[in-house]
Amino acid sequence: MRLPTAVDGPLVTKLVASCPPLDVNSAYCNLLQCTHFAQSCIIAEKAGQLMGWVSGYRPPSEPESFFVWQVAVAPTARGQGLAGHMIEALLARPSSAEVTHLITTVTNDNQASWALFEGLANRWRTRLERSPFFHQQTHFAGAHATEWLARIGPLPR
Repeated sequence: MRLPTAVDGPLVTKLVASCPPLDVNSAYCNLLQCTHFAQSCIIAEKAGQLMGWVSGYRPPSEPESFFVWQVAVAPTARGQGLAGHMIEALLARPSSAEVTHLITTVTNDNQASWALFEGLANRWRTRLERSPFFHQQTHFAGAHATEWLARIGPLPR
């Protein structure tokens, strides 16, 4: 596991595209994540192949939280706990020392993501709270399902 660099941008774009129902960000967005947000993103490789990607950041309005933006795991690496290990590696970085909560948004039907975040909350022996965050009609004009805020914490230290 390592920090991403600009050369990882196209690989991240390809990996995310292979992981529906993830939103495919622009190649430029992925380049910014791999550079400007590299300290809050992580790449997992095996034998030179991209196996996993987690992007995130600490919201300026809520600096004690770490927001997980995207989690993508290559089909050949699924079912091995890689996503959870990448998130834990991000939270173990010195830049996350003051983080007390993990937050993310997930649609109701994304069972893989709910299983990941519920599993982390269980492993950390803390709670996961759910609340509607971006509403289907209000925020997406009906074109996207409601995104639910998952808030996990307080995190163990």
